[in-house]
Amino acid sequence: MPADHPPTKRGRVVMLVDNDVRGDSRVQKEARSMAAAGWEVILLGERRDSPLETWMIGDAEVRLVPMDDKLSVKPTAWRKSWRRPLSYAPGKEMPYRLEMIKVRQAELATRFAELNAKRRNGDSPAAHALGKAALLPTRVTHKVLSLWTRGRARETMKLRAARRDTNALFTKFPAWFWKTTMGNRAWRRLDPSLWQWELAFRNTIDKLEPDIIHANDFRMLGVGARAKLRAQAKGRKTKLVWDAHEYAPGLVPKFHRLWLPAITLHEAEYAPYADAVVTVSPSLADLLKEEHKLATRPGVVMNAPVQAPASDESAAAVPDLRADCGIGPDVPLLAYVGGITPVRGVDIIIDALPHLPEVHLAMVSVHPNGKNPAVEQIMAKAESLGVADRVHALPYVPHWQVSEYLSPADAAVSPLHHLPNHEIALSNKFFEYSHARLPLITSDIRTMAEMVRSTGQGEVFKAEDLDDFVRVVRLVMADPDRYRAAYDRDNLLLSWTWEAQAAVLDSVYTALLPASAPVAKPAPAVPAAPAEPQAAR
Repeated sequence: MPADHPPTKRGRVVMLVDNDVRGDSRVQKEARSMAAAGWEVILLGERRDSPLETWMIGDAEVRLVPMDDKLSVKPTAWRKSWRRPLSYAPGKEMPYRLEMIKVRQAELATRFAELNAKRRNGDSPAAHALGKAALLPTRVTHKVLSLWTRGRARETMKLRAARRDTNALFTKFPAWFWKTTMGNRAWRRLDPSLWQWELAFRNTIDKLEPDIIHANDFRMLGVGARAKLRAQAKGRKTKLVWDAHEYAPGLVPKFHRLWLPAITLHEAEYAPYADAVVTVSPSLADLLKEEHKLATRPGVVMNAPVQAPASDESAAAVPDLRADCGIGPDVPLLAYVGGITPVRGVDIIIDALPHLPEVHLAMVSVHPNGKNPAVEQIMAKAESLGVADRVHALPYVPHWQVSEYLSPADAAVSPLHHLPNHEIALSNKFFEYSHARLPLITSDIRTMAEMVRSTGQGEVFKAEDLDDFVRVVRLVMADPDRYRAAYDRDNLLLSWTWEAQAAVLDSVYTALLPASAPVAKPAPAVPAAPAEPQAAR
């Protein structure tokens, strides 16, 4: 083929994700593998208040689009409440008014001190009495204003408590009213911040003229659906793939009380626009089909690790876990990888260590951005229990190194609490632990517990039950080889590779765009890109 004619691509895929790509191993693997399969892939992520940034993941191009958060304001942040009309508006007014009470008290105390000083220095009783009388209006004003301010402050605190009560009638009313009057479109009233991704991404998507839009998760579903409509209005046959990472109604409410109803309505409005749906587990595929009345069951693309990293990925040596912990090969070692939040249950591992006097814990949880308050809190807890010398907080490694990095451990732990999304998940760490050939200690969340019991690769404990957790750790650590043997049966790990999952995603794209679709013109150029940054776990 002549040098001035680039190879024909199978079609242009624009992937959308609501993060900066670096910490999202799923989208990184999708972009790299689909580009390697012959698709022209441009992955759009977000970058807050900064210029456009771009780099390559294999043959896929990453662009971080500047986005501001001016719409990320709680719905109550600018509204006074008619149910507590004397309350202060949200913001800094209440603490300001309470501080002004102290200011007036300090001023009065100073003026009385001045009168008393003059009396001691020879002022007559009459002059002293006259001076006190002159302060009476100020004292009365201060008393009235103090009572008024403190009364309004009490009303404000009562309002805050009422707003936190999800069962309160007036808390439920706004969501009920807008859902009743607007249906799925009510998210526009409940959480307008969902528009900020649209404002940031829309022009870039339109200029790229994609054949396929791959929208990751609920926020980008709406962005992708609206982009598809604009493309169709111009006569292009753009297809939309929705990649559902989680079950939206099962998420823990965040940010404000209207956030969860807003995102579920947003998802419900735009799910019908998807030409194909993929998701992360069979259980979630079944839920999505039922929830959104989908014609076909979503394809399952699991978060499995890469079996054969690309040459640029495999060039760097994998660190030594035990060396990073400063321990030898005979020291019992548990491994945990991932974020630390209360519902992930990491506290139970720390609580168990006093009962497991020889066991160490490797937590691969330190974020490279340097902001690690959750890690600091868990280490403070370990210090208070006298086990900090056996808890090793380690930085994330690139996703393609995780399994090999963890393999020197004796067992791995997944102590998730019972939540709807946990019950249906086969998480990244499940597959990473499996490819590390580690015995798996998991809480009794449904899907993962069923898998571990069926394969024999580990043991299950009752979530949040310390005694049962200690029992299971002792059982596994007594004979880890018994559980490792499960990975040698029935080619268990072969289907749990990213390569197998990429073939599923490629088949989804191919069904939507069966014929080769040469790109009509090159994608709009962007400034020269720096080298790809190291991907974090």
